[in-house]
Amino acid sequence: MYSRPAILEVGLSSTSPDASQADKPSHFIREIILEDLRTNRFGGRVHTRFPPEPNGYLHIGHAKSICLNFGLAAEFGGKCNLRFDDTNPCKEEVEYVESIIEDVRWLGFDWEDRLYYASDYFEQLYEWAIQLIKAGKAYVCDLSPEEIRQYRGTLTEPGRNSPWRDRSVEENLDLFQRMRAGEFPDGSRTLRAKIDMASPNLNLRDPVMYRILHATHHRTGDKWCIYPMYDFAHGQCDSIEGITHSVCTLEFEDHRPLYDWYLDQLGIYHPQQIEFDRLNLTYTVLSKRKLLTLVQKGYVRGWDDPRMPTLSGLRRRGYTPEGIRAFCSRVGVSKTNGIVELSLLEHCIREDLNKRAQRVMAVLRPLRVVIDNYPEGQTEELDAVNNPEDPSMGTRKVPFSRVLYIEREDFREDPPKHYYRLAPGREVRLRYAYFIRCTGVVKDPATGEVVELHCSYDPATRGGNAPDGRKVKSTIHWVSAAHAIPAEVRLYDNLFLKPNPADESEGKDFTEYLNPESLVVLEDCKLEPSLRTAKPGDRFQFERLGYFCVDPDTAPGRLVFNRTVQLRDTLAKIEKAGKENG
Repeated sequence: MYSRPAILEVGLSSTSPDASQADKPSHFIREIILEDLRTNRFGGRVHTRFPPEPNGYLHIGHAKSICLNFGLAAEFGGKCNLRFDDTNPCKEEVEYVESIIEDVRWLGFDWEDRLYYASDYFEQLYEWAIQLIKAGKAYVCDLSPEEIRQYRGTLTEPGRNSPWRDRSVEENLDLFQRMRAGEFPDGSRTLRAKIDMASPNLNLRDPVMYRILHATHHRTGDKWCIYPMYDFAHGQCDSIEGITHSVCTLEFEDHRPLYDWYLDQLGIYHPQQIEFDRLNLTYTVLSKRKLLTLVQKGYVRGWDDPRMPTLSGLRRRGYTPEGIRAFCSRVGVSKTNGIVELSLLEHCIREDLNKRAQRVMAVLRPLRVVIDNYPEGQTEELDAVNNPEDPSMGTRKVPFSRVLYIEREDFREDPPKHYYRLAPGREVRLRYAYFIRCTGVVKDPATGEVVELHCSYDPATRGGNAPDGRKVKSTIHWVSAAHAIPAEVRLYDNLFLKPNPADESEGKDFTEYLNPESLVVLEDCKLEPSLRTAKPGDRFQFERLGYFCVDPDTAPGRLVFNRTVQLRDTLAKIEKAGKENG
């Protein structure tokens, strides 16, 4: 039979809140823990857990819970477990388990040797179910799932007792043991807690504890054909592991009385469940069902598509764990669900990358430039700063030659007002190089499109400054044509045009708000040669263009970059597009 786990006996040395802890930015969960430490509740221990279901990939909403649980444990010298709630073999896969482990590690958290599964405790949970049957607190019910719903009642009407509610303890024990032995088909019987069918809390109206599922489990194989419901397993798993503060999102607030009921009826160690607001993000869906729809119907390329809010997708896009952790800290913790602007997440990523990403030059939509008065065959090595925010990153050499590429949008034959970049007769600065002046334009005879510029350069302006003191109003980036590396660049934008695509009040499916320009692929980009050795996962700032990350599709002879985030917020553009699309 169950005995008190060693983790409760050993625990941690008593931790008292000190002045440094009390002065830190706080929220209501942190205040609860501080009070528990002050009163020596739980023997001064702080022990949390992150309990994902292995039925999908983690997303940015899970990151908030991960950071909260591991962060609280770290702050107070405690522990945090990683425990998989693997109680539904029909939806769970080893692929999801492996991806979750990778994601939590990538975010920077370590559960040491405390990796657990609810399936580790199946035998103990079964014994506790037997205990409740023997105490007259649980019974085997023959109602179908639909009939259980009908008998349950509504928010305004009480439920009705099951015809099988008053079975004898002996009959319930016999039937439950035969359920485990596999004598009955799926859905034919359940084990239910005997609580109160008239309770105003629907979760207490004789909830199902076990259902019959003849399905192979990814860890236990075919050993079990009955599986515990989450509400039955959750609290008891917390109890076994000695969890002190069982932190979960607000949708479980109405489940807390049931959490408490099971622990109290069994008479076992009782953690404290605390609920907080879940993360909702504009221009994003975080429902597992909706995310699965996006994958299965081919709206995205997979769970790690950089447009997905999954952690694997954000990682592939180039988001940093440091930026995500900073975002989770900034959104805070409360008791009221709200929605957070996507621009805040982008800001946190941009802020982090600004400190760590090397600057390089890349031309995404190249326009050929010939400097007529530059010596043919000559190449210069110019010094370029790797990151002005971090002088320790030093400098690099970039080659300069007679033929260059610049961005097509950095030239206008007929420039509008306040356009200061290159135009016929106008002079601009080339980043780290020289002043150049446009002296001629070559067009495609068939289309009239500008295909080449002819320019002159001032040799005295090497490094970007004119000795005579003259000024130019624009500095543009460039790449030497003779040294340019070809690359494919994928410009990712938000997947949805509507701030709340999950809102169905207008009678539209969320997929109707998909952004048709969420991915634009540019296949003829030109990059400076320092990027030749870039590896998947490397992050850079393409000067004047944004932050980019090397995609795993990169292979010998094929360099692929993803745009992580632009240099400035695109919120205004998104809102305008959203209004135009209703």
